[in-house]
Amino acid sequence: MSDTSSLSELARFIGQSDLNSDNAAVRLRTTNAIAASLMPKRRSVSDLLGAVLALSARTRRMVLPKVEIDLDVFAPGGTRAVQVTLPAR
Repeated sequence: MSDTSSLSELARFIGQSDLNSDNAAVRLRTTNAIAASLMPKRRSVSDLLGAVLALSARTRRMVLPKVEIDLDVFAPGGTRAVQVTLPAR
């Protein structure tokens, strides 16, 4: 048995676009909205700086050798307060 619900949904979809409107102002507004969404967004200097800093940090992490960090946290009484166990790579 075939399922025709997808075809029925597609048939109902036809003609629902605002580009198919008889009103020229509605068609123009819809066309302008589509064109605006396709235009590249204006980027600020802070966006560019953020991208440069992110790429710089990533490059630095790739180039620098791996490090090991031992972390010991003690309570005021001198006993160990936290024990951190990380998986070995």
